[in-house]
Amino acid sequence: MKKTSKPNTQKPAEFFARCASLPFIEMRSAHRSAACYQTHSHDEFSFGVIDTGSAKYHNLKQSNQIHQGTTVTINPGDAHSCNPDAGEWSYRMLFIDTDWIGELQSELFNSNNQDYLAFNQVLQSTPSLFTQFDSLFKQLSESDNKLAAETLLIEYLKALFGKDLNTQSNQKALDNFHIHKVKELIMDQLDSPWSLDDFCAETGLSRYHLIRSFKQQYGQAPHAYQLNQRINRAKQLLQQGNGLAETALELGFADQSHFQRHFKKRVAVTPKSYQSFFCGDCVKQQKS
Repeated sequence: MKKTSKPNTQKPAEFFARCASLPFIEMRSAHRSAACYQTHSHDEFSFGVIDTGSAKYHNLKQSNQIHQGTTVTINPGDAHSCNPDAGEWSYRMLFIDTDWIGELQSELFNSNNQDYLAFNQVLQSTPSLFTQFDSLFKQLSESDNKLAAETLLIEYLKALFGKDLNTQSNQKALDNFHIHKVKELIMDQLDSPWSLDDFCAETGLSRYHLIRSFKQQYGQAPHAYQLNQRINRAKQLLQQGNGLAETALELGFADQSHFQRHFKKRVAVTPKSYQSFFCGDCVKQQKS
């Protein structure tokens, strides 16, 4: 009799957590995921590895095919998307506070710059980097030993940034004066219904030039950047236990449905599901 193989009934799994020993790190892993992401950006440095499967990775103007063993690197503010090919994929990511990275770079590379040094590459395929990341992620996930975790993290980042620094003699200016001002207006008042006319009045730029320059700098038009930053702030509020309706109102979304739709497009899970990883009791209270 011909044997038939049993179907794989293991469900896809998403995992989010704030590192217990190093709270400036957020961890994410996805197992057998088919979720797709709209173009978005993060406030933090983010990097990670592909464990299984393959995907299309877009970062600013670069498009790449990534596979098992690839390390992806994403600077704060880089507009990107990373979506699986046919089938499913598994990956792990770390999101590191930008100020902490900047301070570390000053120590490691004797940098006196006011800002951080950016990744000069969007991906790397060095096997040793994958191995280092694997050890680091396991340490952050399974132990509360701060000394061991911070040691592995610093050693990994030294290896990750070291190659880029060979080609970076000076820190590139991240913003010109006018575009930086638009960014600051958005960040200072995330709930405000800004218009292009408002930004043009503040900067003296034409609408076309403002949109073009902003997209060149941040990979998104101002309205998309504002929406993305609202979602980033929503993640923080949800981790703190804020309600979904309260969060939507505070960040200027038209209603809770509007908030949930855009959140899922960028995080690939609903706000309630995301919050459950950090504040399970809050979700239960919202249901009751």
